[in-house]
Amino acid sequence: MPVKPAPKETPMQDEHGLIMMQGTVEHIIYQNDDDGYTIFDFGFHDEIITVVGIFPLLSNGEEVIVYGTWGHNPKYGQQFNAERHERPLPRGTEAILRYLSGHAVKGIGPKTARRIVDEFGEDTLDVLENNPGYLSRIDGISPKRAREIGADFREKSGIRQLMMTFGDVFGPSALMRIFQKWGSRSVDVVKANPYLLCREIDGIGFEKADEVATSLGLSRDSTDRVESGVCYLLETNAMQNGHVCLPREKVTKATAELLSVDEALVVPAVSHLIKTGEIKTSMLGGEPFLYAANAYYAERTIAKKLLEIDRACFTEDISNVYAFVEREEKANGVVYADMQRQAIRDALQSGVMILTGGPGTGKTTVVRALISIFDSMGYRVALAAPTGRAAQRLTESTGQEAKTIHRLLEMVYNGDDSRESRFARDEKNLLDENVIIIDEMSMVDNFLMAALVKAVKPGSHLILIGDADQLPSVGPGDVLRDLIRSKCFSTVCLHEIFRQAEKSLIVTNAHAVNSGTMPVSGDKNGDFFIMERADNASTAQTIVDLCTRRLPAAYGPDTAEKIQIICPGRRGEGGSEQLNVMLQAALNPPSKKKKQHALRDRVFREGDKIMQIRNNYDLEWETDDGTRGMGVFNGDIGKITEIDEEAEQMTVNFYGRCVYYPMSALSDLDHAWAVTVHKSQGSEYPIVILSAAQAAPMLLTRNMLYTAVTRGKNMVIVVGLLRVLEEMVRNNRQVLRYTGLCERLGGNDGA
Repeated sequence: MPVKPAPKETPMQDEHGLIMMQGTVEHIIYQNDDDGYTIFDFGFHDEIITVVGIFPLLSNGEEVIVYGTWGHNPKYGQQFNAERHERPLPRGTEAILRYLSGHAVKGIGPKTARRIVDEFGEDTLDVLENNPGYLSRIDGISPKRAREIGADFREKSGIRQLMMTFGDVFGPSALMRIFQKWGSRSVDVVKANPYLLCREIDGIGFEKADEVATSLGLSRDSTDRVESGVCYLLETNAMQNGHVCLPREKVTKATAELLSVDEALVVPAVSHLIKTGEIKTSMLGGEPFLYAANAYYAERTIAKKLLEIDRACFTEDISNVYAFVEREEKANGVVYADMQRQAIRDALQSGVMILTGGPGTGKTTVVRALISIFDSMGYRVALAAPTGRAAQRLTESTGQEAKTIHRLLEMVYNGDDSRESRFARDEKNLLDENVIIIDEMSMVDNFLMAALVKAVKPGSHLILIGDADQLPSVGPGDVLRDLIRSKCFSTVCLHEIFRQAEKSLIVTNAHAVNSGTMPVSGDKNGDFFIMERADNASTAQTIVDLCTRRLPAAYGPDTAEKIQIICPGRRGEGGSEQLNVMLQAALNPPSKKKKQHALRDRVFREGDKIMQIRNNYDLEWETDDGTRGMGVFNGDIGKITEIDEEAEQMTVNFYGRCVYYPMSALSDLDHAWAVTVHKSQGSEYPIVILSAAQAAPMLLTRNMLYTAVTRGKNMVIVVGLLRVLEEMVRNNRQVLRYTGLCERLGGNDGA
């Protein structure tokens, strides 16, 4: 297809330097009803231009003003990438007729449009919005059809009104999310309380909501503003930092600082929110704490249900337990260590049992034994983990199918822009299995744990396995450590490193780091190496050289596929962002054989290694055998297999699950040759290269290093500054997380 030249008529530019053009929608080529992504032919003076962008509910014949930049599509040639737009209502009978004749309103075609405009003239749009019943005067339009036409026009009028009112504050994607939440009421809802934006719409922060409030003339001391500030602090700010609750005094001070108001205004706002139930309060350790309501109920559910599960479980007689253990030893030709035997006994005799320990201490051996024993007893066993990679590891190590916790609980997409997932398995539809084994418990946050325990039926065994020395969950809470600290449940900690594991420097160095000792580098036949570099730049270059030349030369050309670079943080020369740019250029450079798609400052290319960076419950996936499912989750890693510009979608293969991404969903993806330590949790990689580049002090901690080292299966290479490595080993600072779970469970050491 020939490349379209730029228009002969010189477009204007707005104050931000964006090209501005006003014209008519001549023909819609493609439109995604869910996210508003649209491609259409745009009439600008006497020329037709292809425009691409987010245009919710756009119709042929509409007048639009587009703001954006020129781009080039490899298949369709030059196109205009609209960053924002305005949609003024048509003026004059001819413009109204052209608009309605283009099927802009459901139920109105060219002939009906002509009859309506002939009847109502320039009052047509007012009739459609305010008095659609008048349409029934026209032959062929029944009262029911008139109501339907009016409803459709008001919906489209709502998105237009929203864009005209807030188009200078929000981009098209944010406006689409707002409209999906509140529909034609959006403008009225936002004007009534703009702070609902930051509380109910993903991606909109308090500052942006505050900007809208200021533009609407709301007082900075208004009750709505102060109460919304309190809720935002508890619902978003605190949870993003891992807290489940905050001391009441801290909430008062932090809210006053956030809003730049006097603390005296915050105190009555907190009291009112407690009275209405929007936030909850609890005395923990003799001090009042505040919770967002959903966090409060989740924590109470975890404590209540775990204690019930532990009490209600039928436990085996001790003589039977010993017989089971001895039988497993004979069947497998092994002799379990004392603490492994203790773990097996406790799991059989407890409703809730916690098994923790570092690498090489035999946790998997215990799990295999428990699966075999429970199976021989006729119990149904479910294995699960927080992420797909962790579930895959559990499957490989046990030989039994393991699912993600989301899949075990049969996650259901809400379809209502809810920030929380919903599950088909809950207190009204309990899990069928009566033994539930959960691995990588350090990654499980309060909300996921609450959903899990609600679905466990009475009399079941719940066995929780994890490494308490790893990083805590990304989401709010510190579940595994809280359960251990509470001392309410049987807990076995495996310390002994077994002989086969003793041969691995990965294992011994991981334990050394955990005890505050510097790791050591092995010989050329070892599995752990330290490569000291003088600065971040040489660190990054060495990592690229290892991936592209040195490791493939030593271990074979397919070695690059087995490598995962892990970084404490994203920023800087040794961070994941810069390394991904360098590695894409080195490992998957541009090629005429590979299609690519640009998104802001990134280019996605066929063959790229990518990661899903937030939960998306609406994406469908399909396996080679035809199995279908919903949901791609934060931390899932895959490869781009196809970019189809004509269909406006990108195909990503997540280890056998093919997901078809609309181009509008690509902001959920990031390159993944290099990932942060947090993103690597729950995964194990054949070869790990750890970037020990200088980073923010809060990222250079012992448990960050320990977690990174324990991701390596066959080889770990630490590249970087020796002083950074020393700082990480020395820095045993644990980030405080405010939770009340331990105290709710009856432990002596409160939150």
